[in-house]
Amino acid sequence: MPGESELLALIAGQPERLHLLRVVRDHGPEGAWIAAGFVRNAVWDALHDYREATPLSDIDVLYFSADRLEPEADGAWERKLLEACPDAPWSVRNQARMHLRNADCPYRDCADAMCHWPEVCTAVAVRLRGESLELLAPLGVDDIWALRVRPTGHFRAKPHIYRERIAAKNWPARWPKLKIEHP
Repeated sequence: MPGESELLALIAGQPERLHLLRVVRDHGPEGAWIAAGFVRNAVWDALHDYREATPLSDIDVLYFSADRLEPEADGAWERKLLEACPDAPWSVRNQARMHLRNADCPYRDCADAMCHWPEVCTAVAVRLRGESLELLAPLGVDDIWALRVRPTGHFRAKPHIYRERIAAKNWPARWPKLKIEHP
C-alpha cells in the first residue's frame, strides 16, 4: 500500500495545490497547515482515476497559537489569504481554541486537535517549509489510501454526529469505491 512519501509526491505533482500551499506559507499564520479535503480529495480523486480535481468547498487552514484565542484572529487571517488569493474558499481555524467549540480538554498542538476530528482519513495535513512538503498525519495515512472512512477514536463515542456528517457529505456519490464504516 502507498504511504506518506507517495502522498507527498501526489500533492507535489499538482500545481494548483502547490500554489495554495505557497499562499498559506507566504501569507498565512506561521507554521500553518492545509488539511482535510485538500489532501483527502486529492488522494481519492487519484484512486478513482479522475482527470479533473474535485472542487474544494473550503480550504481548511489550521494553526496553533495559544496567545490568540479570539475567533476574530482567524477572520483576519482569512482576509489576508483572500487578498493574496481571492478565488479560494479559505477557512482558517486556530486549533488552540477549537476544544472550546467541541467541549473537549484543551489540545496540545495541531496533531492532537486532528485526533479529535470525525474521520481518520480526514486527519491529514500538508504544508510547505521553503519548497519542501511536510506531512502531518497523527492517525496515519493507511485509511486514506485504502479508501476507508471510519471514525476516530474520539468520535466512536459520538456515533450519531459521525453518522450525520457521513450522510451530509454523501462522499460515495463522488467516490463510489469508498468503504464507509458505520459504528
